[in-house]
Amino acid sequence: MKRDPIYGMMAEFDSPTALVEAARRTHRAGYRKIDAYSPFPIEGLAEEIGFHRDEVPLVVLIGGIVGGLGAYLMQYWMAAVDYPLNIGGKPYHSWPAFIVITFEMTILFAGISAVFGMLALNGLPMPYHPVFNVPRFALASKDRFFLIVFSSDPKYDPAGTRGFLQSLQPRSISEVPS
Repeated sequence: MKRDPIYGMMAEFDSPTALVEAARRTHRAGYRKIDAYSPFPIEGLAEEIGFHRDEVPLVVLIGGIVGGLGAYLMQYWMAAVDYPLNIGGKPYHSWPAFIVITFEMTILFAGISAVFGMLALNGLPMPYHPVFNVPRFALASKDRFFLIVFSSDPKYDPAGTRGFLQSLQPRSISEVPS
C-alpha cells in the first residue's frame, strides 16, 4: 500500500495565547520551517515563528530604479542620439525636460513591481494548499488556531515531532498529506 507523502504535522489550539506559546516553544526547540494559522491577526505571532523576511521593499526599489533609469535613458537616446533637434538653441541633452517623465516612470515601475513582487513572494495565486486536506482545518476561519511543522524541516521526524507537539497540549494533532 502506497502512502501519500507528508506535508507536515499540524496541532490545533483553542486560544491565541496557547498558539503563541506553542509557537515560541517550537521555535526554541529548533524547528525553523513552521507556520501558524488563525481566524484573526495575532500580535507577536510572526516573531515567535521566526518570520522576519521582508523582501517587497527591495523589489520595489529595484523596480523604481529600473523605471527611472529606463525613462531617462529612453529620453536621452531619443533627444540626443536618435533624432536630435535644435529647438531654440537648447542643448540636445536638456536634463530638466526629462525630470517629469523620469519621475512618472519611476513611480509606475515601482508600483507595478510592488504588486507583482507581493504576489510572487506570497506564492500567489495558490488555488490549493495541502492544509485543506485536514478536515478540522475548516475551523481555522472560525475559532481555532493551528501550528504546522513542515516535513521539509531538518529536525522533522514523524514520531519525534508528534511527541513534541503532544507536549504542547494541543486539542488535536493531524498529519497533513501532500
